Amino acid sequence: MIVTPQHQNAQHQNAQHQNAQHQAPQRTTVGELRKSGHVERPVKQEIRENLLDKLRAGADPTPGILGFEDTVLPQLERALIAGHDVVLLGERGQGKTRLLRTLPLLLDEWTPVIEGSELGEHPYSPITPESMRRAKELGDELPVAWRHRSERYLEKLATPDTSVGDLVGDVDPIKVAEGRSLGDPETIHFGLIPRAHRGILAINELPDLAERIQVALLNVMEERDIQIRGYTLRLPLDVLLVASANPEDYTNRGRIITPLKDRFGAEVRTHYPMDLADEIAVIDQEAVLTAQVPAPLIEILARFTRLLRESNAVDQGSGVSARFAVAGAETVAAAATRRAAILGEEHAVARPIDLDTVLSVLRGKVEFEPGEEGREFAVLEHLLRRATAETARARLSGLDLGPLVSALDLGGQVVTGEEVAAADVLESLPDAESVAAVIERLGARTEGERAAAVELALEGLFLARRIAKEAGDDGQTVYG
Repeated sequence: MIVTPQHQNAQHQNAQHQNAQHQAPQRTTVGELRKSGHVERPVKQEIRENLLDKLRAGADPTPGILGFEDTVLPQLERALIAGHDVVLLGERGQGKTRLLRTLPLLLDEWTPVIEGSELGEHPYSPITPESMRRAKELGDELPVAWRHRSERYLEKLATPDTSVGDLVGDVDPIKVAEGRSLGDPETIHFGLIPRAHRGILAINELPDLAERIQVALLNVMEERDIQIRGYTLRLPLDVLLVASANPEDYTNRGRIITPLKDRFGAEVRTHYPMDLADEIAVIDQEAVLTAQVPAPLIEILARFTRLLRESNAVDQGSGVSARFAVAGAETVAAAATRRAAILGEEHAVARPIDLDTVLSVLRGKVEFEPGEEGREFAVLEHLLRRATAETARARLSGLDLGPLVSALDLGGQVVTGEEVAAADVLESLPDAESVAAVIERLGARTEGERAAAVELALEGLFLARRIAKEAGDDGQTVYG
């Protein structure tokens, strides 16, 4: 597989992150912990202070998040500093989950817990009956373990079959069978929220939770206790609750009930990338490419995605996910890889001819307005051509393409296609000098890059109605 520079950078950053993980502290009892001067901090205070330290140092608190620097991130940072539970509202594919998964980086790298405790309680503050009994019996000899911040982030996809027991807990029949009474707090099997004690719980697609299940969250968020099977177990839970949701107006699947919305301290709206450069950067960061995809093709896909978001034919309430452009880049790369395998090319390089593969493969990722039934493919094809024309104009602006047009006017033809090798495309050029300026402008060096540059110029001329283009039954496309 060909690894792009972006993926090399991502792998390097991941390796750095793993290497930077320090060993857990060696203190093993609560007595040693007290002697070391360790201070317990509630999770929201911990996040606030670590966030402020990063901001003072000029460090990026949310690495890998693009396009939110001046909009979403300042709002989220203010909410975390205020100690609020947060819900992110936005259409699909706006990076809500990706953003939530950066929050554990604001936790301390290691935190002490009571060894063996079910809820990861702090050694200074046991909250379950068993941990309180052990703390009283063992005193300063209470054993301490260390938990990494990656273990303090729990994530739950809200599905219609989610139960109160999944989130809060339920009576464990096995513990009852062992002889404990039904009202004994130690008969409880804890759910996700108590298990997120001293950490972060993220609930994706919160409106998908049934309303009766959302009601179960009310006490947890405000009073910080849980109610199970008719009795209340008061636990001073220390949890940051964050959630993602589609805007209420845009979803028919459900809604966030009003009392629950009121308990979230902050509601932050996300958005798609506002600038073309951010759209391109998201593709570069997220796409896993099996072949080289030249920058102009990435730009075409980014422009194509943005045009879909502006089109009246597309259901904008559903949105057009950033994953559309990412999947498009991966599809284009796959087409180039397939061609290289069939034709025996040493290096697989995508070309504009490969963009046509995106239309049929990714059509299901776009929701169209009801009146556009039967015209979906035509809409996609039209917008892809617009994106290609805009990119060709932007990339080749100021170049004199007259010599290439003249060469074709004299009877020359350039043949390309999904299964036409880059060398054959270049060989069919009537005059190599006519495209020298294009190749230089686009920085094309290899054979595949030069063929991609030539195809972009030819497609730009065709869309500007300066040359003709004909698709043959054999899968080949002829410019002339």
